Amino acid sequence: MRQKIEMAVLLVALIIVGIAPCLVVAQGAPAVPLEDQLKAQYTLVKMGADTGGTAVVDQGTILVIKKGGILSVPYGDTSVVPTKYQDGVVHSPNTMVMKGLGFGMKRFGKEQTTRLMQAGEKVYPSKVAVNLPKDQVTISIIACDSCNNVSPTTFYKADVVFQFAKGSLATTSPSQVEDAIAGLLAFDDSPGDQGGGQGGNGNGNDQQGGNQGGGGQAQQQAPPPEPQQIEKGQTPDQVKAAIGVPDKIVNLGAKQIYVYKDIKVTFINGKVSDVQ
Repeated sequence: MRQKIEMAVLLVALIIVGIAPCLVVAQGAPAVPLEDQLKAQYTLVKMGADTGGTAVVDQGTILVIKKGGILSVPYGDTSVVPTKYQDGVVHSPNTMVMKGLGFGMKRFGKEQTTRLMQAGEKVYPSKVAVNLPKDQVTISIIACDSCNNVSPTTFYKADVVFQFAKGSLATTSPSQVEDAIAGLLAFDDSPGDQGGGQGGNGNGNDQQGGNQGGGGQAQQQAPPPEPQQIEKGQTPDQVKAAIGVPDKIVNLGAKQIYVYKDIKVTFINGKVSDVQ
């Protein structure tokens, strides 16, 4: 009997030793939370104050509003009624609740100025939050007044709630979430900011005057260099050689994301699989 018991104990021990490595492999590295992955894609603006009032300390990612109707309030206002975005549609706060929209409304006995942000306006993300139980991703934004040529600055702000179908957010991939966000808040892909564009206009007038006096010299200028290309299947080293070192790298094991100012390059198993 004792010999049978010892054999049984030995058998159990062997089973445990055999199963343990499998459990470790199955568990693998912990999954990166969706909120952390989204924060890696959007550089949040840092606000501060100087002698002139509220100011941008560190410029974040610049986003372009694709559809109008986002309710915004002055930067110093502590009460922000969020705007919902669901199934590609902007749902501004109820007009009965927000009576006087665009001209001011009464909240807590105080007249509050509000405005609806329009398509084409540029904003900074200031906060990213994920609520899996409610299937919501909330992005707080602040107007990029320098991009929008607003003076004096106001830095109107807003909260946008991206509503996903019930029970779906937990199984939705980060790239799909980013695509849904891009339907309303897309990365700014313009070649330069508004200030640079204005400077370019002034230089263009000067160049036009110069061409009137010496058009032949202007036509003899060397052609611009060919743009660098990123192709599917390239390695990280090839991409860095073409467009430089990324601002951020999101490492998800077999999947890596290189984040640049204007684009994101996704690698699967060390090869380019997608560029956004």
